[in-house]
Amino acid sequence: MAHRVDNEYDYLFKIVLIGDSGVGKSNILSRFTRNEFCLESKSTIGVEFATRTLQLTKGSRIWTPVKKRIDGKTVKAQIWDTAGQERYRAITSAYYRGAVGALLVFDITKRQTFDNVQRWLRELRDHADANIVVMMVGNKSDLNHLRSVPEEDSQAFSEKESLSFLETSALEAINVEKAFHTVLSEIHQIVSKKALAAQESASANGRSMQGTTINVAEPSTNTKGSCCSS
Repeated sequence: MAHRVDNEYDYLFKIVLIGDSGVGKSNILSRFTRNEFCLESKSTIGVEFATRTLQLTKGSRIWTPVKKRIDGKTVKAQIWDTAGQERYRAITSAYYRGAVGALLVFDITKRQTFDNVQRWLRELRDHADANIVVMMVGNKSDLNHLRSVPEEDSQAFSEKESLSFLETSALEAINVEKAFHTVLSEIHQIVSKKALAAQESASANGRSMQGTTINVAEPSTNTKGSCCSS
């Protein structure tokens, strides 16, 4: 689920953005990784990705930009923006492999993009790791006057599917950081628990071996015909 690498960062987490074309996935990516927004952004062709390195300070759940090495875990988030057009679905499905987190994005002003969330979730669960951390994101909250998806509907669906949920605005930079930070924190928590369980298992196995004599070979009264005799 995670890989320990060099001193630059402790973990590399792959996160995918999925959802229909035009819901704002590319602008969510650029807002989080570069703090940029493009009003004239075009549909993604195939797959694009960008990275951002953050640090979780010890004893805290707050992620901060990496400026210098301090006491905490440094995570490099590798965010993949998968094209939402139907004709690219066969290409992008391969990129679910290795993903440990996902933002499932829909447009709160377009009901159809919300209705399609179930299909995207099914595809994600078919192709991704069973332990992947998923957050549902209702984007374009700045267009509340054009809303066609009541927040109550989104909340009900997310609860039914056991998903985290947030409404965001990539344009106004609302809740974009929070969405990624929430997913990264959940992933880090899972990784930490697995690491702790592995350490406890190794420690327990070490204790069980103490004071035990293991005879590699039993003494034999007749060594003739042994497979090891010369």
